[in-house]
Amino acid sequence: MPVGTRTLDIVDAVQGAVIPTRLLYPTLAASGVEAFGPYALDVAVGAPLEGADHPVVVISHGTGGSPWLYRDLAHHLALSGFVVAMPEHPGNNRNDNHLAGTPALLAHRPRHLRLVLDALDADNAASAPPRAAVIGHSLGGYTALAVAGGQPSALPNETPDGRAHPVAVIKDPRVRALVLLAPATPWYMATGALAGVDVPVLMYSGERDALAPPMFTDIVRRDVRELDHRVVPNAGHFSFASPFPPAMTSPSFPPSQDPPGFDRAAYQPLLHAEITAFLRRVLAA
Repeated sequence: MPVGTRTLDIVDAVQGAVIPTRLLYPTLAASGVEAFGPYALDVAVGAPLEGADHPVVVISHGTGGSPWLYRDLAHHLALSGFVVAMPEHPGNNRNDNHLAGTPALLAHRPRHLRLVLDALDADNAASAPPRAAVIGHSLGGYTALAVAGGQPSALPNETPDGRAHPVAVIKDPRVRALVLLAPATPWYMATGALAGVDVPVLMYSGERDALAPPMFTDIVRRDVRELDHRVVPNAGHFSFASPFPPAMTSPSFPPSQDPPGFDRAAYQPLLHAEITAFLRRVLAA
């Protein structure tokens, strides 16, 4: 079945910003290779959604990143029958990163995901049933945990008085599962901060990840009860993202790089298959 695509511009009235969100979904319309900046996908632009009651997946990108880093995973999930939403977090993306390292960002990001689910719920062409999953990479992992019941605290170096302060976030009961890719989690160091995450979690970490140390996954392992943790041999922090086009692949651009000997392109199909199998199992209940 081909993959359709269109965009939603979702207004976050609290932040005073628009959340640009790319949707990928099953369709019967003819598709072709389309360019989205430097990236290419085989999609049918503006095509109607085929069928109804598709499980929903929202992908949260890392700090200063882009949802397009997960385009191949999103495309695979859409081919497999999911409606996939890829929001770009305002103030914390490749083009505008002025909120990085602020307590405000820690509160904004989980709300962005709830607003995306609200928009899908209200959208006639992409109705969101109450069975959604969130996939989060790096700071997207923080975001996924927050929207699923985590209780974060801003770190002392992020606050004016140099003390840790709780961040107000709201658990969304529509989120039934999480996939964490090299998650950033130091905001959950307090004992029990993740005790409220009571959904199935599939977590990946890279054996040679220099940006997300084992302590980050230990925090998740401490509190989350239904957890499948997989350590990928020789993988780095960005090994879970789609491979970059040759023109963007350079040692000067860390997201395009992997530890020596790791074949990101060869690993991606395995990653996609495992995530799809997990989501099918846990969202079918």
